[in-house]
Amino acid sequence: MNHDKLAEPGLPARDSFVSGWQDRLHLLDSVVSTQEEAKKLAEAGAPEGTAVRAEEQTGGRGRMGRKWHSPKGKGIWMSIVLRPDLPLALTPQLTLLAGVAVCTAIREVTGVPAGIKWPNDLLAGGRKICGILLESCLREGGLHYAIAGIGISANLTPEDYPDYLQEVGTSLLIEGGGIPVDREQLTRAVLAELEYLYCLYLDQGFQPVKELWESMSVTLGRQISFRTAQGRSEGKAVGLDENGGLQLQDEAGNITSILSGEIEMI
Repeated sequence: MNHDKLAEPGLPARDSFVSGWQDRLHLLDSVVSTQEEAKKLAEAGAPEGTAVRAEEQTGGRGRMGRKWHSPKGKGIWMSIVLRPDLPLALTPQLTLLAGVAVCTAIREVTGVPAGIKWPNDLLAGGRKICGILLESCLREGGLHYAIAGIGISANLTPEDYPDYLQEVGTSLLIEGGGIPVDREQLTRAVLAELEYLYCLYLDQGFQPVKELWESMSVTLGRQISFRTAQGRSEGKAVGLDENGGLQLQDEAGNITSILSGEIEMI
């Protein structure tokens, strides 16, 4: 992905951007959750871009408290400390930003044609290869820091998946025709891409990220089913709004946005 046209005027072109976050990576063996380890570092004053990657998570989690399957030596289980000066209402944009960064890195390093499902999953071949979890910490009425958790199923084989994930999960190894992924290379690429897009976002706002997200989406143009307090509704996904909500068009042509929740592509 060439971001040069999006890098003006505040940032250098992507190819000349020097990443500093790659030097703030902590490599651990087995942890309960990289989210918790990154939170400890953030509370101790770790600078923005500090990252934790573990070989294994024994209690990794995704959105809504779901367990995240994190077998040893098979994936990239990583969490990054962010300290943006943002209102809490805009933090969902960081989830979308992280999705763009990871999707770009995966495509460039592995060639696997990953796509983004709103709001926080990456798919390949219709199955999940990556999940993103953003958790915020508030202090004195504002955002103190955020932790961006990224779980990439890199080198899992079909036998590595429990029965309940066999139909919904896949890996870069499987989708890439059995070619093992260099996890170190992909980790560096993710951190570099994330840092660049994050700086671009802070400099130019959400619009550049929005354009990239929409170009990588596997959700847009699809009929979507989602649950609200009033029950289940449907609509065609047509874009992102300025806050990062998913815009849905009903049969009458009316457009509404959903800011959170679970969707199903029909």
